Amino acid sequence: MAYLSKLNQYKDFGLLITRVGLGAMFIYHGYPKLMGGPHLWGEIGSATKYVGITFAPVFWGFMAAIVEALGGFLLIVGLVFRPVCLLLIINMIVAAASHLGSGDGLMGASHAIDDALIFAGLLFIGPGRYSVDKK
Repeated sequence: MAYLSKLNQYKDFGLLITRVGLGAMFIYHGYPKLMGGPHLWGEIGSATKYVGITFAPVFWGFMAAIVEALGGFLLIVGLVFRPVCLLLIINMIVAAASHLGSGDGLMGASHAIDDALIFAGLLFIGPGRYSVDKK
Protein backbone atom coordinates (compact mmCIF):
# COMPACT_ATOMS: atom_id res chain seq x y z
CA MET A 1 0.00 0.00 0.00
CA ALA A 2 3.01 2.30 -0.03
CA TYR A 3 2.20 3.28 -3.60
CA LEU A 4 -1.02 4.93 -2.39
CA SER A 5 0.95 7.19 -0.04
CA LYS A 6 2.10 9.17 -3.10
CA LEU A 7 -1.45 10.48 -3.37
CA ASN A 8 -0.67 12.79 -0.42
CA GLN A 9 0.88 15.23 -2.87
CA TYR A 10 -2.53 15.63 -4.54
CA LYS A 11 -4.54 16.76 -1.48
CA ASP A 12 -5.44 20.07 -3.09
CA PHE A 13 -6.67 18.28 -6.20
CA GLY A 14 -8.80 16.04 -3.98
CA LEU A 15 -10.31 19.11 -2.35
CA LEU A 16 -11.01 20.55 -5.79
CA ILE A 17 -12.83 17.37 -6.83
CA THR A 18 -14.86 17.48 -3.60
CA ARG A 19 -15.69 21.17 -4.02
CA VAL A 20 -16.71 20.83 -7.67
CA GLY A 21 -18.80 17.71 -7.07
CA LEU A 22 -20.64 19.05 -4.03
CA GLY A 23 -21.04 22.49 -5.57
CA ALA A 24 -22.52 21.09 -8.77
CA MET A 25 -25.01 18.96 -6.85
CA PHE A 26 -26.06 21.90 -4.68
CA ILE A 27 -26.59 24.06 -7.76
CA TYR A 28 -28.58 21.20 -9.32
CA HIS A 29 -30.85 20.99 -6.27
CA GLY A 30 -30.88 24.69 -5.35
CA TYR A 31 -31.55 26.33 -8.71
CA PRO A 32 -35.06 24.84 -9.14
CA LYS A 33 -35.86 25.92 -5.59
CA LEU A 34 -34.66 29.42 -6.36
CA MET A 35 -36.74 29.59 -9.54
CA GLY A 36 -39.77 28.08 -7.80
CA GLY A 37 -41.00 31.44 -6.56
CA PRO A 38 -42.69 32.51 -3.34
CA HIS A 39 -45.06 29.54 -3.10
CA LEU A 40 -42.21 27.02 -3.14
CA TRP A 41 -40.07 29.24 -0.90
CA GLY A 42 -42.89 29.23 1.65
CA GLU A 43 -43.04 25.44 1.59
CA ILE A 44 -39.27 25.14 1.96
CA GLY A 45 -39.12 27.85 4.62
CA SER A 46 -41.80 26.18 6.72
CA ALA A 47 -39.16 23.56 7.60
CA THR A 48 -37.67 26.09 10.03
CA LYS A 49 -40.53 25.29 12.43
CA TYR A 50 -38.58 22.15 13.35
CA VAL A 51 -35.80 24.32 14.77
CA GLY A 52 -38.16 26.76 16.50
CA ILE A 53 -38.46 29.48 13.82
CA THR A 54 -42.09 30.00 12.89
CA PHE A 55 -42.07 33.44 11.24
CA ALA A 56 -41.41 34.51 7.61
CA PRO A 57 -41.29 31.09 5.93
CA VAL A 58 -41.07 32.66 2.45
CA PHE A 59 -37.95 34.60 3.48
CA TRP A 60 -36.30 31.53 5.02
CA GLY A 61 -37.17 29.39 2.01
CA PHE A 62 -35.69 32.00 -0.32
CA MET A 63 -32.55 32.16 1.82
CA ALA A 64 -32.24 28.35 1.77
CA ALA A 65 -32.58 28.33 -2.03
CA ILE A 66 -29.98 31.10 -2.39
CA VAL A 67 -27.57 29.31 -0.06
CA GLU A 68 -27.91 26.08 -2.04
CA ALA A 69 -27.68 27.59 -5.54
CA LEU A 70 -25.23 30.45 -5.01
CA GLY A 71 -23.40 28.54 -2.27
CA GLY A 72 -22.84 25.69 -4.71
CA PHE A 73 -21.23 28.08 -7.18
CA LEU A 74 -19.08 29.67 -4.47
CA LEU A 75 -17.96 26.21 -3.36
CA ILE A 76 -16.82 25.39 -6.88
CA VAL A 77 -14.73 28.53 -7.27
CA GLY A 78 -13.59 28.51 -3.64
CA LEU A 79 -14.73 32.05 -2.85
CA VAL A 80 -15.77 32.97 0.73
CA PHE A 81 -15.42 29.25 1.28
CA ARG A 82 -15.66 28.97 5.06
CA PRO A 83 -18.69 31.27 5.46
CA VAL A 84 -20.45 29.32 2.69
CA CYS A 85 -19.66 26.05 4.48
CA LEU A 86 -21.14 27.46 7.69
CA LEU A 87 -24.33 28.55 5.91
CA LEU A 88 -24.64 25.15 4.23
CA ILE A 89 -24.17 23.41 7.60
CA ILE A 90 -27.07 25.46 9.00
CA ASN A 91 -29.15 24.68 5.90
CA MET A 92 -28.47 20.96 6.27
CA ILE A 93 -29.28 21.01 10.01
CA VAL A 94 -32.69 22.50 9.20
CA ALA A 95 -33.18 19.94 6.40
CA ALA A 96 -32.27 17.06 8.74
CA ALA A 97 -34.58 18.42 11.46
CA SER A 98 -37.36 18.69 8.89
CA HIS A 99 -36.95 15.06 7.82
CA LEU A 100 -36.78 13.86 11.41
CA GLY A 101 -39.72 16.04 12.48
CA SER A 102 -41.94 14.91 9.62
CA GLY A 103 -41.44 11.25 10.46
CA ASP A 104 -38.91 10.27 7.79
CA GLY A 105 -36.57 8.95 10.45
CA LEU A 106 -32.83 8.72 10.27
CA MET A 107 -32.94 7.16 6.81
CA GLY A 108 -34.76 10.21 5.45
CA ALA A 109 -32.45 12.66 7.22
CA SER A 110 -29.21 10.83 6.48
CA HIS A 111 -28.35 12.70 3.28
CA ALA A 112 -28.66 16.09 4.98
CA ILE A 113 -26.66 14.81 7.97
CA ASP A 114 -23.95 13.47 5.66
CA ASP A 115 -23.69 16.79 3.85
CA ALA A 116 -23.59 18.74 7.12
CA LEU A 117 -20.70 16.58 8.34
CA ILE A 118 -18.80 17.02 5.07
CA PHE A 119 -19.25 20.80 5.23
CA ALA A 120 -18.13 20.78 8.87
CA GLY A 121 -14.93 19.01 7.86
CA LEU A 122 -14.39 21.37 4.93
CA LEU A 123 -14.91 24.34 7.25
CA PHE A 124 -11.75 23.31 9.11
CA ILE A 125 -9.74 22.11 6.11
CA GLY A 126 -10.38 25.08 3.84
CA PRO A 127 -10.71 25.22 0.06
CA GLY A 128 -7.19 24.14 -0.84
CA ARG A 129 -4.70 25.65 -3.27
CA TYR A 130 -6.97 25.64 -6.32
CA SER A 131 -9.43 28.29 -5.19
CA VAL A 132 -10.07 32.00 -5.40
CA ASP A 133 -9.57 32.22 -1.60
CA LYS A 134 -6.10 30.63 -1.69
CA LYS A 135 -3.44 32.44 0.27
